[in-house]
Amino acid sequence: MNFQTKVVEVSSTNINEHPQAICFINPKHEFYHHKVDWLKRQFTMGLKIKLLYLEQEKRPIGFIEYVPGTHCWRAVNATGYMFIHCLFWINGKKYHHQGLGSLLIEEAEKDARNMMGIAVITSQNSFMANNQIFPKKGYTLIAECEKEQLMVKQFKKSSLPTINNWKEKLEKHKGFTMVYSRQCPWVARYIEEVKPILKKEGLNPTIIELKTAKQAQKAPSLYGVFCLIYNGRLLADRYISTTRFLNIIKKNVKSNE
Repeated sequence: MNFQTKVVEVSSTNINEHPQAICFINPKHEFYHHKVDWLKRQFTMGLKIKLLYLEQEKRPIGFIEYVPGTHCWRAVNATGYMFIHCLFWINGKKYHHQGLGSLLIEEAEKDARNMMGIAVITSQNSFMANNQIFPKKGYTLIAECEKEQLMVKQFKKSSLPTINNWKEKLEKHKGFTMVYSRQCPWVARYIEEVKPILKKEGLNPTIIELKTAKQAQKAPSLYGVFCLIYNGRLLADRYISTTRFLNIIKKNVKSNE
């Protein structure tokens, strides 16, 4: 790796200087502030966002978000561990496989050095940390749930994190329900964007916002950030296009009215 790198920690005082911390949503977008407001509250609970800059690039090429496990927004129990929410966008093919993603993981590990270890939910699916990089960094697979994996790197001998029983929570939701949190800015804006579609289709789902980490840890999906549910069945568990959303509700909800 022959790049001059710089890692910047985003905080309440400098977030306006680093708008890419909001996942490349235009700062002028009317819902951009949802994530900013959410972050400012979470910073007080130990959440960190770090951006990776290269000397020759004006915009950051990498991003990581992590938080002490007590305050993580996934359906896991990771008390005593640092928990990685997101690790993505090493932008530009020429920067792939250069160890840049590892630099960001090492930032999280440094901040977790006095904890039991560090944990992450990984997947090949979108909006999740990729599951290929972590084994190379010494992370061990300790649990799997469908297409997602719980991986851990322990620093001290202790009890391991666990996946909460989100399926039990899922079964309790009757009718058409949308569950979301503002941890993902795309989901926060998405909830507003689909409301005209719901109105046009004559649908009035129960919409539940998860406002605390404890609520997210009891979410009816492992990812926790977004759940589209119909009669106890998970139709989608992450951000989807409005076109796909419309197709899903026509096939699974409208057809059963």
